[in-house]
Amino acid sequence: MRVWFLSAGLALMCMAQNAAAGTVLIVGDSISAGFGLDTRLGWVSLLEQRLKGEGFDDKVINASISGDTSAGGQARLPALLAEHKPEVVILELGGNDGLRGLLPTQLQQNLASMIDSSQASGARVLLLGMQLPPNYGARYTTAFAEVYSNLAEEKKVPLVPFFLEGVGGHPDLMQADGIHPAAGAQSKLLDNVWPILKPLL
Repeated sequence: MRVWFLSAGLALMCMAQNAAAGTVLIVGDSISAGFGLDTRLGWVSLLEQRLKGEGFDDKVINASISGDTSAGGQARLPALLAEHKPEVVILELGGNDGLRGLLPTQLQQNLASMIDSSQASGARVLLLGMQLPPNYGARYTTAFAEVYSNLAEEKKVPLVPFFLEGVGGHPDLMQADGIHPAAGAQSKLLDNVWPILKPLL
């Protein structure tokens, strides 16, 4: 009888752990897709390792595509939400919108739609902010950066103000193209995200 109770107790514990395990969905562009890197060295893979190391059972789904824009992410998101049913959605998009000179107002509309869709599905959202180099002009770069802070305030979602903080503008941490973070920068990217992400898990 004692053996039966012990087995039943262990089974219930396993069920509880599985029920508590969630899914983190990352919808991003080349920075999260690990462009130019062995993906095992990318910040998303480092996130998976940190989750395990800190005792989290959450599964990470990396739905990032190199070259993707906010419009592309918006189009892909409904199917991703339906398939993976995430508890947390990390949005890392906008860099390609900026590099192409697309309207910040359109970027804001696309990201707002993605936040609304994610929240409607029951997921918590983390927004990763981006900034552009000054050669795009003060007016455009300011409007671009304000998209993220405006959305965070309007939608009441946590924000990493600048995902590439401490990385962008440092040639030793960037690949030869000057756009994509190098392998040595990936732990810094994770450190920028982790303090804001952890309370959402």
